[in-house]
Amino acid sequence: MLRFILSFFALLWSFESFAHGISDEAKKAMIEGGYFQYIVLGAEHMITGYDHLLFLFGVIFFLTSFKDIVKFISVFTLGHSITLIFATFMGITANYWLIDAVIALSVCYKGFDNNKGFQEYLGMKAAPNLLFMVFVFGLIHGFGLSTRLQQLPLGDESGPMLMRIISF
Repeated sequence: MLRFILSFFALLWSFESFAHGISDEAKKAMIEGGYFQYIVLGAEHMITGYDHLLFLFGVIFFLTSFKDIVKFISVFTLGHSITLIFATFMGITANYWLIDAVIALSVCYKGFDNNKGFQEYLGMKAAPNLLFMVFVFGLIHGFGLSTRLQQLPLGDESGPMLMRIISF
């Protein structure tokens, strides 16, 4: 258990552990690229965004039907998209280090839940409605990406900026 705690804090303090960092190459592609480039960058983010992958893996690990897997991934994606679009478009931001820490805690929350930590150590149920929790965590994860995207010039006019975000 001590080894797990030490590993967790080492990962949390590592600068490379923050999932919503944007490489210089991706920044350049976002500033200079068209809508297709945003689609490619969005796909790369989904595939390499290990915070999303770890959280969704933690959620779908115990699901037994393909229908449930699609439902949970869709709810997460909906929450992620809502805050990504609205927070970016409306200029709502927060300290991205704090948001990334909350994202890391959401992954730990789900891991603790999967290992029955809430029942065994705290004597309580983790979440009354897992689908709702996945939606909330999607909102948080989307807000994390939004805080990073707002550091880039996505377009001066509302139309191009919104289309770039949707393309992403």
